Amino acid sequence: MKAKEFFGKFASLYLWGNLLAMLIVIVLLGLGVKYGLDWYTHHGEGVKVPKVEGMDYARARSLIEDYGLNVMVSDSGYNKAMAANSILIQNPGAGTTVKMGHTIYVTVNSPSSPSFPIPDIVDNSSYREAEAKLMALGFKLTPPQEVPGEKDWVYGVLCRGRRVSAGDHVSIDSPLTLMIGSGEYDSDEELEYIEPEYRLMESGNVDDFEEVIE
Repeated sequence: MKAKEFFGKFASLYLWGNLLAMLIVIVLLGLGVKYGLDWYTHHGEGVKVPKVEGMDYARARSLIEDYGLNVMVSDSGYNKAMAANSILIQNPGAGTTVKMGHTIYVTVNSPSSPSFPIPDIVDNSSYREAEAKLMALGFKLTPPQEVPGEKDWVYGVLCRGRRVSAGDHVSIDSPLTLMIGSGEYDSDEELEYIEPEYRLMESGNVDDFEEVIE
């Protein structure tokens, strides 16, 4: 093939038409991928989460759905200063930008205070240990009541004047009083002294006695 014929092929309209068609296809594919992904992932399209904390759940749900978002109750809690079924916590928080259709998780205020079983602390722990266990559960404690016994040892638990035992369910709104030892004992708890009995040994000597053990 002569050089003139070789370079002449580059002047062919058929060749340039194919190259142009390939270029157009590549450009269209690139644009399709870019804008197709943007449309599929809602790129650049965001919704700011509304503030619903403190709001009644029914009203909060309606508001969240008006923004094109979903809502789900993830937990419940208790705050006596707030109305029952109101929103205690929301996640994500107010003002956070999320995609359309994102789920907002909320914690709803329980209509009644939760109750927990009394742990096994009676005659099993010191005052400090019992206090730490009860406060970790959310119980409120009144000043302890001293009773005769080992110093700072727990001998009982009172709830509104009534004695409660391990395993009893008590509301965290009900204050507890620990009965702890004062370090003193009742005078009535003195040991009774028993006079030992002796008998004369067979030797007959005055000093030969042995203690009788039954």
